[in-house]
Amino acid sequence: MRSGLRMLLEAEADLHVVSEAGSIQTVFAAVRAVRPHILLLDLNMPGGSSIDAISRLRRMSPTMKIVVLTMEHNPLFVRQAHDAGASGYVLKDAAATELVRTIRVAMGAGGSD
Repeated sequence: MRSGLRMLLEAEADLHVVSEAGSIQTVFAAVRAVRPHILLLDLNMPGGSSIDAISRLRRMSPTMKIVVLTMEHNPLFVRQAHDAGASGYVLKDAAATELVRTIRVAMGAGGSD
């Protein structure tokens, strides 16, 4: 899944993948190491609660935008993610263009939320 996302995002001239992580712990390490402008975070990562991680990540890097990628259609998860500090929420079954658009909106680079 991550390699497919990397290929999708790298195909966009204005988006560059600087790191990947397979667990909540490695997400924290990657954010500390590279300080990304935006983080695409799976809601169901191994190693802990991604909702709790969003709050901690926002404190670590207050200007970083977080877009949640998930299979969860539950509006409760959307609310929890936004309340924790996520800037966007995209379902995994959404079109690739929707993911790219949500990332750009979170970055403040056009579109509407």
